[in-house]
Amino acid sequence: MQYLLLVCADAEAGAAHAQDGCGGWSEEMTERGVLRGGGGLRPPNEAKTVRVREEQTLYTDGPFAETREQVGGFTLIECPDMDTALEIAAKHPAAKYGSIEVRPMFTP
Repeated sequence: MQYLLLVCADAEAGAAHAQDGCGGWSEEMTERGVLRGGGGLRPPNEAKTVRVREEQTLYTDGPFAETREQVGGFTLIECPDMDTALEIAAKHPAAKYGSIEVRPMFTP
């Protein structure tokens, strides 16, 4: 099963760790054969949000959601079950200063 790991942190923590890398986590997950893709995201102030309402396209600068934590990156993994996905997420360095949301992917 595939799982999306959403790396989230508040703006200060995210900025402080933006260039840290994963400290060997990516290499370990590649060796385990679970890593399928992912990457870090540029800051939310560089984002644009697109919504279509009543056939009108609306563009907004920045993220749409008003939250304390923001998504700073993502990783796609493939492993047998949620317990394994949670173990993998707990090893991610960002779990020490932010949070990792683990979501199962729909399968076709």
